[in-house]
Amino acid sequence: VQLQASGGGLMQAGGSLKLSCTASGIIFRIYNVAWYRQAPGKERELVAAFSLSGTTNYADSVNGRFTISRDNVKNAVYLQMSSLKPEDTAVYYCKAVAALTTDEYWGQGTQVTVSS
Repeated sequence: VQLQASGGGLMQAGGSLKLSCTASGIIFRIYNVAWYRQAPGKERELVAAFSLSGTTNYADSVNGRFTISRDNVKNAVYLQMSSLKPEDTAVYYCKAVAALTTDEYWGQGTQVTVSS
């Protein structure tokens, strides 16, 4: 099983980035998926989640700026980030959790750095 995250980089405040996470080795369509982030010296936090029922949830700090989406044909989950702020600087991780067994898998993380 592998989750491969990509799309991070250096961006100025106010800019946009789109993160991608592609899964292999799992039946992606039966997994709930989410993006987390971890800033230096802070705990990992949930950024956005996309459930099997189609429900999306966002952290208050990103609501209205970030959009999570998934493509079950491409086995991928995406995070479109807009109006980026310096406080969005973190390593972003994708996560997949099986709906029936609660097996979970993490991607390797992709660095997002937002300069002021």
